Amino acid sequence: MRTMSAVVDPAASFAPLVDWGFISAQELRAAGEAARVRDLEIEDVLRYDRRIPRRKLLEALALSSGCDWIEYDERIPVPPELLLGLDPERLALMLWFPVALDGETVIVAARHPTDPAVSEDVRECMGEDRQYQFMVALAEEITFFVEDFLNSDPDHLSGNERTSLALWRNTMARWRTKLATYRTDFATVRTYMSFLDAGLTIILVGRTLLRNDRAVRFAPFYWSMIGFGMFLVLLGLISYYRIKRSYFRPPRHQTLIEVTAASVQFLEDYQFVDKGDVESTEGKTMLARLFDLTNRTGAVIEGSCDNKPRSLLAHQRSVFAAQRTVAACYRTIYARARTGLSFIAPGVSFASGGLGLIEYFRPSILNLIDIFLIVLGLLMIVDGIMWSWPCRKENYEALKSAEAF
Repeated sequence: MRTMSAVVDPAASFAPLVDWGFISAQELRAAGEAARVRDLEIEDVLRYDRRIPRRKLLEALALSSGCDWIEYDERIPVPPELLLGLDPERLALMLWFPVALDGETVIVAARHPTDPAVSEDVRECMGEDRQYQFMVALAEEITFFVEDFLNSDPDHLSGNERTSLALWRNTMARWRTKLATYRTDFATVRTYMSFLDAGLTIILVGRTLLRNDRAVRFAPFYWSMIGFGMFLVLLGLISYYRIKRSYFRPPRHQTLIEVTAASVQFLEDYQFVDKGDVESTEGKTMLARLFDLTNRTGAVIEGSCDNKPRSLLAHQRSVFAAQRTVAACYRTIYARARTGLSFIAPGVSFASGGLGLIEYFRPSILNLIDIFLIVLGLLMIVDGIMWSWPCRKENYEALKSAEAF
């Protein structure tokens, strides 16, 4: 049973809240009385009735008890050996729970860390030969620890694994969203490339018509065509430059692959990866090997506990999410390459057109327009090659595994 030191005046543990101005001394005593009448922990009254933040309650308890605080997190990797033989009802009654192992020291979360009865109960349950470090926690959160980590045998703690897998799925979803923004940027570039193409075409037509027999009569119209074409070219270049220098500027080819690999690295931590035939991955690109890894991944979960079917489905959803993430990276890389190719074709056309104009017509001041066409065309070719060249070795392997589904 708990000693009187832990229950005589529960409001005293939260006295720092009065000094911090969250509550008055009279209101704190009233909260303690309300908790006694309603058979609740005083922290429940302070948190839900008085709306005092949980973090402030923990800080007040830590200051009163003279030890650090810890809050509930179902992702905490509690070592299974700490949970063997523990009685959930006893832990819920005494309000303590082993949460971590720091070398040879067991970290114990307790509502009353300075209570000798709690220390005695811990040593009785977990052994006298261990070292213990107590950290204060709210009673409700200790109950959460007990319910989450002792709802099945310690070797099958699937509840907190589901949370970690959900976290990874959110991470992959954020990366896929970022990839979608990149693809949107690529589509925007291609859209504005149509302005650039139209402008260059109008310039080329106007430049050619200036040298025909009617050039004197219609020269103002031809020059207006060249001016309008210049305007469209400028519009396309400004929009293209803005995208190139924007916050979501296109990442390099290797960056896309490396971030995708980091997004699916959970497979080796939470899944069973069949090593398979190592030779089958030789000659493949890094992204192809990454997709091959998702196809050789599975979960081995025994069906001994009632929460295992949900855990198996969570593992499978995570693998499918990883496959979608790699496929999204493929789409982004090919969208980048397609954007680069959209530069090369018109670049070749206009560079060759400018050379043809210089060769066909006699030298004049109009050759400045021809040189402009050549230079801009060459720049488009170079930039297009820089965008599309890294994609030349990527072989899409996803379709080969479609029959597996």
